[in-house]
Amino acid sequence: MLTNYLPILITAGVAIVLAILLMTLSRILGPYRPNTNKLNPYESGMDPVGEADERYSISFYLVAMEFIVFDLEVVFIYPWAVQYLELGVGTLIAMIFFITVLFIGLLYTLKKGTVDWDIKRQLLEN
Repeated sequence: MLTNYLPILITAGVAIVLAILLMTLSRILGPYRPNTNKLNPYESGMDPVGEADERYSISFYLVAMEFIVFDLEVVFIYPWAVQYLELGVGTLIAMIFFITVLFIGLLYTLKKGTVDWDIKRQLLEN
């Protein structure tokens, strides 16, 4: 059973060893010349104007969370879609329930206006 995972473990091990080796070689062989100009943010050769720590709207985070939810949906639906003929009616019912719950969640987020980017309308409704 665990021998099925051996190629994955070998690939992960080689990737980790290679990453550590390349980082060590770049640290040893590369020049280290600290400079105060390297610490400044680059803005097309001009002096920076304003603050760099700008706040983002909560709408961006809500859309990102919705993306993660529906991305995880694909993780569950794809294996089921590949094997649905062999899995039977029970998994079909479970998948219909799963998709229904996600669809209700999508309708809820649409009703709440998480994808509505019109700020004036949101302010008037609240």
